[in-house]
Amino acid sequence: MNYFVSIFLLSLSLAASTLQLATSSNPARLNPLLATDSSSSEITGFIFNGLVKYDKDSKEIIGDLAKEFYFKNPTTLIFKLRKNVKWQDGKDFTADDVLFTYKILTSDKVASPYSAGFRFVKDVKVLDKYTLEVDYKEPYFKALETWMMGILPRHILKNEKNLMTSSFNTHPIGTGPYKLTQLELSKNIELTAFDDYFEGRPKIDKISFHVIPDPMTRLLMLKNGQLDIGSIEPLVMQRQLGADFFKKFNIYEKISLSYTYLGFNLRRKKFQDARVRQALSLAINRQELVDILFFKHAKVCSGPFLPGTMAFNPNVKVPTQNIQKAKELLKEAGYDAKHPFSFEIVTSNASSIRPYAAEILQYQLQKAGVKVTLRVMEWQAFLNMVVFPHKFDAVLLGWGLSPTPDPYVFWDSASDKAGGFNLVGYHNTKLDNLIAKSQKVIDRKKLGQMWQKMFKMIVDDNPYLFLYIPNSITAVNKNIKHIEPALSGIWHNYIQWEK
Repeated sequence: MNYFVSIFLLSLSLAASTLQLATSSNPARLNPLLATDSSSSEITGFIFNGLVKYDKDSKEIIGDLAKEFYFKNPTTLIFKLRKNVKWQDGKDFTADDVLFTYKILTSDKVASPYSAGFRFVKDVKVLDKYTLEVDYKEPYFKALETWMMGILPRHILKNEKNLMTSSFNTHPIGTGPYKLTQLELSKNIELTAFDDYFEGRPKIDKISFHVIPDPMTRLLMLKNGQLDIGSIEPLVMQRQLGADFFKKFNIYEKISLSYTYLGFNLRRKKFQDARVRQALSLAINRQELVDILFFKHAKVCSGPFLPGTMAFNPNVKVPTQNIQKAKELLKEAGYDAKHPFSFEIVTSNASSIRPYAAEILQYQLQKAGVKVTLRVMEWQAFLNMVVFPHKFDAVLLGWGLSPTPDPYVFWDSASDKAGGFNLVGYHNTKLDNLIAKSQKVIDRKKLGQMWQKMFKMIVDDNPYLFLYIPNSITAVNKNIKHIEPALSGIWHNYIQWEK
């Protein structure tokens, strides 16, 4: 009898499927309110849910823990929660958990990047076990996105003295499709399918994260089949992968949610002349930059908001290189061969691509008589000594792109402050007024039109030269079935995957 039981259990364990992934660093805290590093964010995404989320194309907001949501009036939001949701310890999820999470976020108990999104909330009320009312001080365009952060279990954390150092951060309990079953820092982190997940148990039994800081080691493990999924650099894709690799892996390529730009320090007099900024824009060839650096695995960036979203303005075209016109504008501004316009570009070696991009820009600008010097720095030194103290002529940097942009953060005059993200010191009163109006608009169509207007205003002013949007290239083991690529990537339906 025992013999047959052991054979049965052995066959079950052999049949269990495991998705092998890599992460570049140890997670700091597996708590969705405190997950600010990429490893923590990625792993908590499997363990916790928010009230709402983006659909697979990042265009519409759909329910997650909330089955229904609507605005009762411009400042009152109602959430109707799902009734069949369990925490991973078997307890029921209710509206009290949401209220508890909100109170934690707006207290002084945590330092969380999500707290800022709740600055417009006046009150959160539990109407019944599965209904919440959120009252805002004024209409707020990101009212729904605010509730995408993961919800915490009240019954586990209600008596917790210090959430920042809580053991919960290494022993999380969520409502998500996978639960944490092993945490070996610097080695292996294992998640196991949650049998009672409200959308149905995931088909892949386990997810194993290998902590591997070195990108070459990750690539080697991917090539050897020790990882099922990995990111591929364009240079690697073109030069280092043979036919045998493509027999084992499918390649999914899409536009990434980030762009790279050259930002001018507008606090410096030489960049305050609009003719100079326009000349620099006309002197460069963005398409040549993409062709040389990315082997066509990128596209030219035409402005500050994500292509394919309602904020993107398709009528704003990328400037064509015009060396003659650039020289004429510089001459009007008082520069010529005897007195050339000169400046320094500073960037970081944290990106393998950007130092090469800086060299190409230097070469292109030289054709218009512009003298450019280059400085490449270590990432932390670059941020702390150059970017945040605003000690630069021009910086070569990048931003992540959200499907719902918040122009206030990067472009409003008020964000030109210590710790603010208006790094170049851009001030435009008309834009500030439009941003202030837009923050109170909850009609998505009207908001899209306002963002498109901002898009054009910013591009016309040239505070940045928008350069390129790299592609995201993902290799996936062909043993994994039911992947459906979408604008958001491949992960939107991972609970249906089979291996």
